[in-house]
Amino acid sequence: MPITSKYSDATVEQILTEIAVVLEKHSASPELSLMIAGNIATNVLNQDVAASQRKVIAEKFAQALISSIEEKSH
Repeated sequence: MPITSKYSDATVEQILTEIAVVLEKHSASPELSLMIAGNIATNVLNQDVAASQRKVIAEKFAQALISSIEEKSH
């Protein structure tokens, strides 16, 4: 069952495009791109999520990431 987002596809795609442009500008390797994405996720969790919820949200995020790559590989 697909997950419905409260954000429009257009908004998500626009932000992703802008981030991709920055990564390309800096010739970021896949490893650097993933490191940056991980740092962003960590910063969001630490700055914007209550300490009592961080681990639960991080685990859900990790599971969603795993699910998204498993779905794409089939």
